[in-house]
Amino acid sequence: MKTMKSLLHTGNLSVGYGRKPLMRNIELDLPAGSLTALLGINGIGKSTLIRTLAGLQPPVEGGVWLDGRNVHALSATDRARSIAVVLTGRPPTGILDVETLVGLGRQPWTDRWGRSTPKDRAAVDDALERVGALHLRHRQVATCSDGECQKVLVARALAQATPVLLLDEPTAFLDLPNRAEIVRVLRSIAHGGSKAVLFSTHDLQLAVDLCDRMLLMRSGEGPWQGTPQEAIASGELGRAFHGSGVRFDPSNGTHRFVP
Repeated sequence: MKTMKSLLHTGNLSVGYGRKPLMRNIELDLPAGSLTALLGINGIGKSTLIRTLAGLQPPVEGGVWLDGRNVHALSATDRARSIAVVLTGRPPTGILDVETLVGLGRQPWTDRWGRSTPKDRAAVDDALERVGALHLRHRQVATCSDGECQKVLVARALAQATPVLLLDEPTAFLDLPNRAEIVRVLRSIAHGGSKAVLFSTHDLQLAVDLCDRMLLMRSGEGPWQGTPQEAIASGELGRAFHGSGVRFDPSNGTHRFVP
């Protein structure tokens, strides 16, 4: 894959709450046209990092830069036109139907009265179709299963049409075929649209098989970043999960669980 320019990067970033960092010395680079998997044990700070990268939470130290601009200095509209984010958990949707919820992803692009155009409606249809949820468009979100709701939230992010997508466990609640399909969609979006896409996941095999890059959150030291092949060959993938009951076999690129 052709190397492309960085869309989002960090400098000496520490993330956490207040003045207490969960993770220090984060030097992250997200190139256009790349799909990056964010991996690490529970509680290490993956969700906190995503929220900080998205501008939803201030850094403890350092900064996040989007195409040369400080993410935390951008207006809410400029951030929403540049970064789409999917967080964990079901949002309160009331009586909204799926089509309306996905349409909210177009808000940064509509006029002051929030009127949608044919282009907006086409973006909603395309996003729903790409995640395999077009048949849900007239359903109330509250009646959707957890897996269906997850697809809808990913569709909303796709409809937002931003150069950067940040997703916190977008494959949660999905069975294996649907998990693989969502990651393939994200890969297609990254490659075909020259976008930078980062998502957190606990699915090591999907990350190895389908992602261009990995960001490994490691306890007691800064994150490691590289390709899946480099993560396997160097032993970094195994070290990132040391003591968790997961063993990664670099000889065949698979992992197993040990008692």
